[in-house]
Amino acid sequence: MKLVLAIINHDDANTVTQNLTKKGFSSTKLATTGGFLMAGNVTILIGVDEEKVQTVIDIIKEHSHSRKQMIPTTTEMSYGYYPSMPVEVVVGGATIFVVDIERFERV
Repeated sequence: MKLVLAIINHDDANTVTQNLTKKGFSSTKLATTGGFLMAGNVTILIGVDEEKVQTVIDIIKEHSHSRKQMIPTTTEMSYGYYPSMPVEVVVGGATIFVVDIERFERV
């Protein structure tokens, strides 16, 4: 058995989990924060047999989209003045890990 762990943008979380459920996969969704934007992400855990790992990855890829977003930045000019200068960054998509599960129990 394998654990597919996907860190995705919170904007894509419901779509991903709904489509996993439609295809018969159970998942656990955890709210997480991280990255240089300290933005809201979701970590989804899916336990699957090895032959179904690629199907799960394909569903995640299909419903996790990268997008460009403007974020404010600050730079000190002088006298403690911090003007906001927006910068365009790419957010979203998915970071996926596949891990061997030594033992799995549902109680």
